[in-house]
Amino acid sequence: MNKENGALAQIAELLRNCKSILFITGAGISADSGLPTYRGIGGLYNGKLTEDGVPVETALAGQTLESRPEVTWKYLLQIEKNCRNARFNRAHEVIAEMERHFERVWVLTQNIDGFHHAAGSRNVIDIHGDMHKLICRRCGRRSTVKDYGEIDFPPECPACKGVIRPEVVFFGEMLPEDKVRLLSRELRQGFDIYFSIGTTSVFPYISQPIITARYLGKPTVEINPADSEISDIVDIKLRMRASEALDKIWKDCQKR
Repeated sequence: MNKENGALAQIAELLRNCKSILFITGAGISADSGLPTYRGIGGLYNGKLTEDGVPVETALAGQTLESRPEVTWKYLLQIEKNCRNARFNRAHEVIAEMERHFERVWVLTQNIDGFHHAAGSRNVIDIHGDMHKLICRRCGRRSTVKDYGEIDFPPECPACKGVIRPEVVFFGEMLPEDKVRLLSRELRQGFDIYFSIGTTSVFPYISQPIITARYLGKPTVEINPADSEISDIVDIKLRMRASEALDKIWKDCQKR
């Protein structure tokens, strides 16, 4: 048995003795759906400036949305076009299946693609929002779209002509209080095992659950082809794509 297979078997054995699981997911889990990771391997921008000569983080900042909504929407459309017609993959399916099998499973995701919900997961904290949900900044009118091909550019509220934005957290903006409270509640209960999947873990609220789990002596697993901020502290590091790794782990877990 090679090192990779040994690690997969070890994770499956840990899961057999677990009742609760936390999955922390980033753009890498959606890579097998054809979505770019932006910063990681195969990233859409990955350190490059946008054609407007600014980092993508600036183009997608709350302040830019306020002052130059046409710039923010220009790159939102670029990102959305790279996601259009994509669907959830086997990694999302496995997590949804595990939620139905184990006593308590939660997903903390940075992704705004909505794939976890679409795959059937119910206990999802989409801390950065959902790109398909839109809101008018002036009157608060909400709507949901399948893709951005349905809206004009830049979008304008049909009720009050205010600027419409997706219900996502832009760079420089605060996290939604209700989701932060929900995350805090679940973290206080703790989990039997913690997974970090496809995220660089650069944000403290993404890396801290893994750091705390390690301090408490709970098993931690990272599934990521690249190194991240928490690669050196997890118990098990799998340099694999999420869909392949989770599918193998889940099949092994169900053997006995």
